[in-house]
Amino acid sequence: MALSPLDDYPVHQAAQVMRHAATSDRNFYDRYYFNCHAGTDELMLIVGLGQYPNLGVTDAFACVRHRDLHRVVRASRELGADRMNTEIGPFRVEIVEGLKRLRVVLEPNEHGLSFDLLWEGTIPATLEPRHFLRWQERVMFDSVRLAQTGRWSGTIRIGEEDIPITPDRWQGTRDRSWGIRPVGEPEPPGIQAKNSGTFYWLYTPMRFDDHAILCIIQEDERGRRVLEEAVRVWSDGREEEYLGRPEYRPVYAPGTRDVVEATITFAPPGGKPFDVHCTPLLPVHLMVGTGYGLEPDWKHGMYQGEGPVVQGVTYRLPDDAARMWGLVDAVGRFEYDGLVGHGLYEYWALGPHPSFPAA
Repeated sequence: MALSPLDDYPVHQAAQVMRHAATSDRNFYDRYYFNCHAGTDELMLIVGLGQYPNLGVTDAFACVRHRDLHRVVRASRELGADRMNTEIGPFRVEIVEGLKRLRVVLEPNEHGLSFDLLWEGTIPATLEPRHFLRWQERVMFDSVRLAQTGRWSGTIRIGEEDIPITPDRWQGTRDRSWGIRPVGEPEPPGIQAKNSGTFYWLYTPMRFDDHAILCIIQEDERGRRVLEEAVRVWSDGREEEYLGRPEYRPVYAPGTRDVVEATITFAPPGGKPFDVHCTPLLPVHLMVGTGYGLEPDWKHGMYQGEGPVVQGVTYRLPDDAARMWGLVDAVGRFEYDGLVGHGLYEYWALGPHPSFPAA
C-alpha cells in the first residue's frame, strides 16, 4: 500500500492508495490517445500513452504517416509508484488545463521523429457510452472514454525536416479511456478460443466550425449492435444533441475491406434525418509497430524490462504495403448540409459480417 503524490489529492474512489486500481483484473488500463493532421493527405501523427497498474508497466508510441513513410517510435518502462509521472524515455504528456489543454512531447532521439505540441480542445470533453462486452462469461471490455476535437500548435520533426504546426491549419481528435480490455502478454486462450474474433467497428469524431459530431458503431458477426453513439456537441457548451441510431453504408475497394467512401445517416428524434458523406483521405494502419496487437514482441502493457526501453520502426509504402493490416485510423473529410469538416475516420472489419458476401 505504498503512497504516491496523487494520494495528496482528494480524488480517492476506493479504500486503496491511488496507485492501485479498484479491480485486480490484469487487463485494467488507463490511456491517452491523440491524432494530429491538417485535414489533408499530407501527414497524420498518432500518439498514445498508457499505464497498466496490475501489470506494472507504462508505455507510449508515436506513429507518423508522411508521404510514403510509416514511422513509429515506442517506449516502455516499469510503472513504479508514481502514476502522475508520465515520462517514458523521450515521451511525456503534461496536463496544462484539465479537459482543455495538454502538452504532448517526444524529445529528439535516434529514430528520426520528435515533436513538442500543445493541444487545445474546441468542444467540451464529452463522455462516451460505457463499453461492456462479455465473451464466454468473462468480462473482456468494461471501459469508459472521453472524446474531444481540438487544434494543435508546436513543431514536428521528421528526419531533418521541421514542420511548423499552427492552430489555423492543424487539428485532430483525442480520447482518454480507462477500464478493462485485453492488454499485455497473451493469456492461454482456454474457452475463449471458441470466439469468432469478429470486430466490426466504426469511430468518427468529426469537427465542423461550431460543433462536432461523435459517432460510434460496433457490431458482431450477426450485425447486432454491441455499442453505438451519435451526438452533436456544440463548441459553446450547449447541451449535446442526440442524433438517434446511426446507420452506416460503406463502399469498399473491389476485393478488399478498404473503405473508399461511406455514408452515415442520422435521424434525430423529432427532427429531420440527414446524411454525412465520409471520405478517408490518408489511411494510417494503427496496429503496425505501435503495440495494438500485431507484433508478438511489443504489445501494450507487455513487460520489456525495467527500462526505459526505446525502439524505432520504419516502413515505406508501397514496398511494405503487405505489412499494413488491421485497424485503420484515417484523416477523414465529412460533408453534410453544405458544411465541410474533418476528423478521424477509424474502422476495422475483421471476420464475418452481414455486409460481406458469403465466401
